[in-house]
Amino acid sequence: MSEISALGYVVLNVSDLDLWESFATNIMGLQASRRTSGALSLRMDEWAQRILLERGEDDDLVALGWHLDTPEALQDYVTGLRARHVEVVHGDRQLAQSRQAEAVYYCIDPEGFRHEFFCGPTHAPMSQPFRSPALVGKGFETGRLGVGHVFGVSRDYAGAVKFCTDVLGLKISDYIRDSETIPGVTVDSTFFHVATGRHHSFATAGMPFPKKMHHLLLQVQALDDVGLAYDRVRKAGVPVMMEIGHHPNDGMVSFYCVTPSGFAIEFGWGGIVIDDAQWNVRNYTQLSDWGHRPPMPQQA
Repeated sequence: MSEISALGYVVLNVSDLDLWESFATNIMGLQASRRTSGALSLRMDEWAQRILLERGEDDDLVALGWHLDTPEALQDYVTGLRARHVEVVHGDRQLAQSRQAEAVYYCIDPEGFRHEFFCGPTHAPMSQPFRSPALVGKGFETGRLGVGHVFGVSRDYAGAVKFCTDVLGLKISDYIRDSETIPGVTVDSTFFHVATGRHHSFATAGMPFPKKMHHLLLQVQALDDVGLAYDRVRKAGVPVMMEIGHHPNDGMVSFYCVTPSGFAIEFGWGGIVIDDAQWNVRNYTQLSDWGHRPPMPQQA
């Protein structure tokens, strides 16, 4: 069975496309691409689309888009899923076009997460290079590492970990045990990586949170862009979930802010890239080495 290369895209259901476009571009530094009455494509690099916002009332995650490098790898992976008795659907041309991909398959896991598997991402014309309206550095850390990571919320934590490893073939990077992922709430979390080695492309924990997804990571190539984004967030009055801090497991310096849909964006710099030949699974007992505290009230 072929191995997933990266988390190539995410699809989100949002109730206010106008508010999201302003938040995503002016504050987060993403580039708006295609806009229709019911959807908005967001760019982070040379791909035509990394994040797709679809109009709806859920304000939550719709799908994780797992990238396979070739059509042959995609077919082999789908065959492997079906051998594990997973119901996999071959998406039609309309779905592939909406995902800006050549071919898309999908399945629904026991938690209700929709996993999409694709190859052949559409690249923007060379005449239309990625231009962030806000970043000052070299842009987002994407490429072979993918869009970033998603931190999911499990109702059956043990079952979710088992599905990720035994069915999807994700590799465990490490664990954070007995940590306060949400202030005042102690949880266990498991972090997973795929072939290209971003420390985690997906993570899961069982915790009280009203959404399927706790947060989406956007990683930038310049530390200054983290500080500048934090200043934009505070100036715009966007709620901060956690102030700037440092994670011991993936080495990310980041902050968390609340999106117009209620889940969070982790905006960060740094991050470990895993070499499986030299990696040992670790266990941590704290979410952060320093920082990542709830925000202090702003002074008038």
